[in-house]
Amino acid sequence: MQEDVFCKIVKGQIPAYKIWEDENYLAFLDVNPKSQGHSLVIPKAHYRWVFEVPDFGEYFEKVKVVEQKLQKAFAPDFVEIWVLGIDVSHAHVHLIPHYQKAPAKKELEQLAKEIKEAPIL
Repeated sequence: MQEDVFCKIVKGQIPAYKIWEDENYLAFLDVNPKSQGHSLVIPKAHYRWVFEVPDFGEYFEKVKVVEQKLQKAFAPDFVEIWVLGIDVSHAHVHLIPHYQKAPAKKELEQLAKEIKEAPIL
């Protein structure tokens, strides 16, 4: 199997704006964000599709943790979830905050810091 960009992020071979992680999962800011705080949640082990992740329920519990951090950090009107799996061949979930008014643009490093430091509800 050829490594994809997310496998390289997990191994530290490619930099990412990490916002949360545990032993099995990692969340980081999307480098082509649809909105402020647009994040990806991935399993650290390689699985091609979300439905191949062995503990699917645990994975989505971790997605919920990241969504709560986004809510606490930015108070968006809602957070959209995308499970497409076609842009990178590694299981991933997009979390895209939506706002009534467009927030001021911030640097990715500052956004990552705000989310990382936000407490879990």
